[in-house]
Order: sequence, then C-alpha cells, then structure tokens
Amino acid sequence: MKACSHFFSNNHCEFFPCHKGADPHHFNCLFCYCPLYVLGSNCGGHFSYLEDGTKDCSACLYPHLPENYAKIIARYPEIKQILHRVEEIQA
Repeated sequence: MKACSHFFSNNHCEFFPCHKGADPHHFNCLFCYCPLYVLGSNCGGHFSYLEDGTKDCSACLYPHLPENYAKIIARYPEIKQILHRVEEIQA
C-alpha cells in the first residue's frame, strides 16, 4: 500500500483497481468516491448516462490519476456552492 498526502493506493481492497484498464501501480484511491460527481455533466471526467438517468462513471479514471489531485481540489469551491444551494432548497 503506497501512501502520501496526495496519493493513496489500497491494493488490498477487494475491488482494487475498481475500474477496468486502470494501471494498478498508478491508481489513486484517495478519491474512492469522486467528489466531482455532484457537478453532473460539468465534472470534467469521462462518463455516460444509463437509460434510467443515472450517471455512470465506470469508464472514468480522472479522480484516480495522481496528476489530477490538484485539479480536483481546485474545484472544491464549485462543490461547496452546489451544496449551499441544496441546503437552501431543503431549508
């Protein structure tokens, strides 16, 4: 298991790597659940929509590539805005 502040690889996970075709030596598990999912079609990753409208990210490696860490962190203000809007609607 590799670890540093920007990279975490859990090769003991039963699903590792969880995306077909991923390079297990450069697969970052730090964002196991992609924080960009909430951005919908503006996430910047490679996704599709299933017939029922569910966003399918199974072909996307964007959050799992070590070089994308800073790009993902830079998008947190957008995520925060969306969460604030959701909270306002629910209030």
